[in-house]
Amino acid sequence: QVQLVESGGGLVQAGGSLRLSCAASERTFSFYCMGWFRQAPGKEREFVAAIRSSGGYTVYADSVKGRFTISRDNARNSAFLQMNNMKAEDTAVYYCAVSPTTPVKYDYWGQGTQVTVSS
Repeated sequence: QVQLVESGGGLVQAGGSLRLSCAASERTFSFYCMGWFRQAPGKEREFVAAIRSSGGYTVYADSVKGRFTISRDNARNSAFLQMNNMKAEDTAVYYCAVSPTTPVKYDYWGQGTQVTVSS
């Protein structure tokens, strides 16, 4: 059972930055894909970004493209989400998730970390 723990959430003003971290209980190099999702109050969970095991391929939701950057450090069994130029609509609980194999299916999820952007 893979365990994921997110950290780095908090309160930030619009235009500011936060960096989320996701620590995995197992070696992340074996995971085909790691992703970040978010869920705002009253809304469904939505995809934010994902990165493949090699780190060479990333994909982003249109709403965060150019502002957020996903990365992973397999030596530290971690993934990260750098969030810049943040907007009020980025307010949500952010979740880290792992797809161990291909095709992508996120079988493991963290407990989430709250991100609040004040306007």
